[in-house]
Order: sequence, then C-alpha cells, then structure tokens
Amino acid sequence: MVSYDNKSHRWVTKTDSSRSGPRRPLRPARPAHARSRPGQREPAAVAALEAAAEDDDERGGGGGGRVGLCVLCGLPAAGKSSLARGLRRRLLQRQGWACALLTYDELIPPEAFRPREPGAEPNPSLPDWKQSRRALLQCLECLLRALLTGDPLAAPSPSSQPTWERFMACCQRQGLLRSMEGGGGRYCAHTAESGPLYIILDDNFYYQSMRYEVFQLARKYSLSYCQIFLESSLECCLQRNQLRSHPLPDQTIHLMASKIEMPDLKKNAWEQNSLILQSSDCTSENEQIIALLAAALENPVKQNEENAEQKEADRAICAASAVHQADQTCRRLVSQAMKEARDKNIQPSELKSLAEELNKLKAEFLEDMRQGNHLKSQLSVQNQCSDPDTSVISLFQLEAANIVNKYILK
Repeated sequence: MVSYDNKSHRWVTKTDSSRSGPRRPLRPARPAHARSRPGQREPAAVAALEAAAEDDDERGGGGGGRVGLCVLCGLPAAGKSSLARGLRRRLLQRQGWACALLTYDELIPPEAFRPREPGAEPNPSLPDWKQSRRALLQCLECLLRALLTGDPLAAPSPSSQPTWERFMACCQRQGLLRSMEGGGGRYCAHTAESGPLYIILDDNFYYQSMRYEVFQLARKYSLSYCQIFLESSLECCLQRNQLRSHPLPDQTIHLMASKIEMPDLKKNAWEQNSLILQSSDCTSENEQIIALLAAALENPVKQNEENAEQKEADRAICAASAVHQADQTCRRLVSQAMKEARDKNIQPSELKSLAEELNKLKAEFLEDMRQGNHLKSQLSVQNQCSDPDTSVISLFQLEAANIVNKYILK
C-alpha cells in the first residue's frame, strides 16, 4: 500500500497488516503626582496639564485624557515651525489644552543626514535618515502607551538610543514626564490622567505614506488625528531658507517640491481631517485651525474604521494566496506520487492515466478551496485538524494515495 508520510514528506509503500464578555475600554492609570526637579519642565505646560485634568473631572469625564496627533506638513521654510510654536502657546494659554511639540529637525540626529564615510559598512535595510524617522515613530508610540496606561517609558530598541535620548529630553522640557518613585532614571507620562492633550508633529511629511504612518498610530490607539498643510511657492521658500542660520541646499528644496504630495481628501478617507492653507495667511489665530483641532478631538479614529472595499480586497488577496500555496503543495505531491509509480515499473500508458486522474483531483480540490467548499467539520474530524486549508491538503493526500494504490495493486 502507498501512503504519504507527513514526517518525511514522501510517498512510502507499507505492507497491509489487517473573563468573558466585552472588554472594557482602557482607562489611564492615576499615578501619584511627584514633583519634578526645578527647571526641568515649563511651568505653563504643567499648569495646563493639571487644569485640564481638573476640568475633565468636573465634567464627569470618566474616559481619561483625550489625546490628539496633529501633523504639520509642507515645504521647508513654509512657516511650519513658526505656526507650531504659536499654536502651542495659544492652546496652552487660551484653550486650556495641554500641547507638546515634536520638531523632527531637533529630534533626528544631524549625523543621520550626513553622507556615509568612505569605507563605512553599508546598511542594506534603510538609509540613516529613514531609520531615524522610524525610530522616532517608535519613541512616539512608547509615549502614547505611557499616556494611556501609566506604565513607565522604556526605549524601544538599543538601535534607537540616540533618537530616544533627544526625544526624552524634549518631553521633559515640555512637562510631559515625571520621575518615578525611587529614581533610577525611570519616567512616567505626567499627563496620564489629564484632559485634552495635542501632540503637534512638525516636519515636511512630503509623502502621503509618511503621514499615513502617524494616522496608523492614531487608529491603533483610538486617538484624534488631523493634518495642516502649509502651501507656499517654491520661490518664497527658497528666499526664506536663505534667511535661516543653517539653510538647506536649494537643490534639496527643489527636489522636495517635485515630490511633495498634498492631502487628497477625495481619494483618502483618512485625510478628511485636513486643512490646506496659504502660508502667508496662516497664523495661530486662524480660527479654522482651532475648529479643526476641536472637531478631531471630539471624533477620534476608531480601530475598526476601515474601508469596506479595502477589507474585501485584502480578503481576496489572502484567499488567492492560500489557493496558490495549496496549488504548489498539490503539484509537489502529484510529482512525488508519479515518481513513486515510475519506481514500481508501471506501464507508460497507465502512468499517463494516473497523471490525468491526479491532476483532475488537484483541480477539483483547488476549486473547492476557491469556493470555500471545504466540508470543514467532516475534514477536521477525519484528519484531527482544526485548520480547514490543512484538512483539504490532508484529504488530497489520502485520495491521491488511493488512486496510486489502484494502479500499483493491479
């Protein structure tokens, strides 16, 4: 008798010997308020955080602090940093919201943009500046987790240490962190119990994919998300750039202008909370900006908020991948079965008939997979396997062995 041995993955000849319920939403922990060392935090920032916490408690807000991510994007020297600083002051002083500013130019180490030294080992994965951007997003995610859970912050990985040190120093300056009891260089997020907090990300974000990475963080943790795109002419940006203490090469700005992707509100549902403003008219007093921030804060991104068509496309891709893998496995099994039959000196005419039967069997099984006709319960019982796709392959092996035996035992 011929059967398929799953351990050796070969056809072999054998002798015939007769807490239940829905999960509650995550609520931020309420750590004790430890005083910071003098000079480490901006007083206005701490006052705003504490005032926001009291305001949230007075309103009976049991859901803890609300957190929003605001992405500023546009060409270099379009006025993003000036807007970010002014907006932070306004939110702290007049809106009563806590606000933190993450400026990529300050957080990414300068050496990330320097050309690699001659003879230096090339990194096959990502350029240094891309690695630094990824490390910064990882740092941001660590902060978001600490804000939502009250857990201490920890560096995401040793490779991100330079970025992490700059990130931590930035958060401390803005009153986002407090030392944990016992010291040891461990910190918790100071705003873990407070009300509204906006984190403004100041960078060019010239590709939609760069902004989408931030949106994915907002979706992952059900945060608010919005974007402000500052539109400015290339000539104006070049002129402003020359007034900087450390101007960028003109070539860099020209290159970015040729690649920059504005928010597409019609195509991308995730970019709906966006403002496209002329740089010359954009100040922190712009009421459109405040309205955008407020609307986004009241409508955080939901984790299950996905495009139905995209979900269907993803399912189709997964199904096609499963059928493709099954096809490859069945082809290998048919090839091995034919080899075993040739080793038994079966006549060429019968080998042809055997090949036709096995290929017909394979086609039927693959079509069953495409249609979802797996006979799940029956197959799972017969093969003691809970995975329907694996059960289909196991049943294919069984029926293929029966066909081969029919020719061998003639």
